[in-house]
Amino acid sequence: MEFYVILGVDQTASTADVKRAYRRLARKYHPDINPGDHEAEAFFRRVSEAYATLIDPDLRQDYDARGLRRETGAGAEVEFEGFDFSVSTTGDEASTFGDLFSDVLSGAEASGERGGPPAGIDLQVTLGLGFDEAVRGGTFGVTVSRVAPCDACRGTGARRVAQSRCGACAGTGQSRWSRGHMVFSRQCGQCAGTGLRQQRPCGVCRAEGIVSRTEAVAVPLPAGVADGTKVRIPGKGSVGRRRGVVGDLYVTVVVQSHVVFRRDGDDLHLVVPVAVHEAALGARIDVPTVDGRARVRIPPSTQAGQRLRLRGRGVPSPRTGEPGDLIVEVRIVLPEVIDERVKQLLHDLAELSTEDVRARLWSEVTT
Repeated sequence: MEFYVILGVDQTASTADVKRAYRRLARKYHPDINPGDHEAEAFFRRVSEAYATLIDPDLRQDYDARGLRRETGAGAEVEFEGFDFSVSTTGDEASTFGDLFSDVLSGAEASGERGGPPAGIDLQVTLGLGFDEAVRGGTFGVTVSRVAPCDACRGTGARRVAQSRCGACAGTGQSRWSRGHMVFSRQCGQCAGTGLRQQRPCGVCRAEGIVSRTEAVAVPLPAGVADGTKVRIPGKGSVGRRRGVVGDLYVTVVVQSHVVFRRDGDDLHLVVPVAVHEAALGARIDVPTVDGRARVRIPPSTQAGQRLRLRGRGVPSPRTGEPGDLIVEVRIVLPEVIDERVKQLLHDLAELSTEDVRARLWSEVTT
């Protein structure tokens, strides 16, 4: 099974993310929490193997490059330290009395009943979109590596052969043990609470009932989806062991920036170059929009930095579908002095202009 999938982290996960994932799974599947549960013990060995590989930079590099794990020594055992499963410790990641009972009850919250199968792990992926794709919206595909039920055994972990009464729980489907003066009861790990024991484990999934699978998932997105939007796809995460509750898939949308448009909410901002004579005398110019082009009227005596608003030519709102506005900012472009005639015209314009363009500036400074 793929190590990143086992720990429930992305391939770009940091060392801290790997450690947090390992601690979380260890609290649920460690043998001290699941005495006599061989399936939990086997899964914890896989978790430890994945952790030992991904926490070591050299081993992780080899694994990412070739999908293989070098020997980590002593059967790839990982020393599990810093946890006391009977006494609470301090710190954000310390085990607590509530953690003990939540683990003992095998995910009662996830299954809705005491002794239910463990819930699956939520997955997270990133979906990159072009600016125009985000404006239009639609259905996009992402590739996800997830834990899915084994088709060979339908998630049971055993072949369909003759069954016999489970010897571990005497056919009751529940195992009991004590810790001090407290007696605990939980679903039998040998028969998954059925009271019957399969005689032959499934060879495809090695009796785990789950396999690693890569598949394409369709992600529907509304028109105008923004950068950083997170979308939840129910039931597309990893399935829990013994046909437990399936986790969800969370997709984070990353939208590329546009070469000329700048988005602010549902509005678009656009800087448009305007010639001196167009700004002075007024003009009608064409500007680009997300769906083509639009004609804008430049009023006479338009100043640099002046903004013109085009209603309804922005980005559709992902919630209401109503488009925002396109805000056009004027940038005046001076003419190039290419010959004596242009130079003379500029001199003539200077002689005709009687306005002191910096008078207001000096008046504000001196007052």
